Amino acid sequence: MPDSDHPRDFQSLPLQQPLLKNLEDLGYTRLTEIQAAALPSIVEGRDVIGQAKTGSGKTVAFGLGLLHKLQVEQFRVQALVLCPTRELADQVARELRKLARAIHNIKILTLCGGMPFGPQIGSLRHGAHIVVGTPGRIEDHLRKGNLDLGEVQTLVLDEADRMLDMGFQAVLDRILAALPQRRQTLLFSATYPRTIDALATRVLRDPLKVEVAAAHSQSTIEQNYYRVENNEERPAALYQLLAGFDVSSALVFCNTRRETEEAAQTLKRAGFAALALHGDMEQKSRDRTLALFANGSASILVATDVAARGLDIEELPVVVNYHLSRDPEVHVHRVGRTGRAGQKGMALSLVGKKEIHKLERLEELMQQPITLQEVPPLPGGFAPSRPVMATLQIDGGKKQKVRAGDVVGALTGEGGIDGAQIGKIQLFDFSTFVAVERVVAKKALGKLANGKLKGRKFRARIVGV
Repeated sequence: MPDSDHPRDFQSLPLQQPLLKNLEDLGYTRLTEIQAAALPSIVEGRDVIGQAKTGSGKTVAFGLGLLHKLQVEQFRVQALVLCPTRELADQVARELRKLARAIHNIKILTLCGGMPFGPQIGSLRHGAHIVVGTPGRIEDHLRKGNLDLGEVQTLVLDEADRMLDMGFQAVLDRILAALPQRRQTLLFSATYPRTIDALATRVLRDPLKVEVAAAHSQSTIEQNYYRVENNEERPAALYQLLAGFDVSSALVFCNTRRETEEAAQTLKRAGFAALALHGDMEQKSRDRTLALFANGSASILVATDVAARGLDIEELPVVVNYHLSRDPEVHVHRVGRTGRAGQKGMALSLVGKKEIHKLERLEELMQQPITLQEVPPLPGGFAPSRPVMATLQIDGGKKQKVRAGDVVGALTGEGGIDGAQIGKIQLFDFSTFVAVERVVAKKALGKLANGKLKGRKFRARIVGV
């Protein structure tokens, strides 16, 4: 379909009226590129392959498609959305619930690893219209007979490249075997390696392929590449870049879990509020790490590509590539984490002698030459600044009916802190993280220790780096 034929606003789409009205209420007017190119075919029921980076609006594209065809009066699983990580699954489920606000009695269930199995079984017994989850946990429930996918009409494979990178091919095959042959399949991927092409050929029927340009505007994201002689130079070079650009917040990408831990430890010893995030961490640690970075209590997050998928970070001024990615398209995806929603961003990459072939492949993909620079010298008298925020962890969450308003009330009551000193509040099933200005963290902790939430006392402590 030529670009000029694409619809430009949501109200021109043949969607159910409640969905259109809700989109208007949400302030969703203009379609993004991926939505304009894919949504008409998705609504028609056609299989679609969408290649687009995070932040392109793909969740709204497939979400509106599956909600449009949903029959809410028929209480069975009609749509399955598979995501590589729990963080992305939670993000997708939140967006779907927002899009479905005007549909009464709709049930969207999240099934992910790292969460207790029992409560999920109980939720499945009550039924659901849409299931969003990670492949491993979905397969667990299928194997134990807790989940029936026999009437699924729409399958979404979100960030399919990461699922294959994480070794989910065999698990995906077993899930696909439990689905009806006649269904709509939507596959979204930031990159399109041969493994994805092979998967798409097997599971999609005559798909429309929609590709959103992956290159980033130099006016939005400034990219710089720096020469390092060997791996021993990388830790010092990373420190010099963060110091030289006076970085207040950054996501540092590493290729392996070991590099992630080592780089984070190096930055910690240098005085940065840095945290590591990788696939070997327990879910509780992952939740805490992500909460601390998202709410501004940690300055630097050092992560592997898989762990960083689905991060819900609104503003990210700097991305650093500790090593270049083995896949040039993954590099583009990493860089796309910054400079979003019209913000300016910066991407800094360290390049060793053995990575020149990666640089050449990247130049070919981006169709522009890349110049290597020398790492800037360390500025005199530099010392990393402490984050403005600190985090309180409360041992009570959604399952104890704790709400954000309850936390604010407990902190700002008589003799408490000013509401303006409270930052992001994140509620999990059994814990709550609240950011407060570091200068009042002890006072805020005292308020929680001596007061009550929902008429109960909950343990709380300051957590961070």
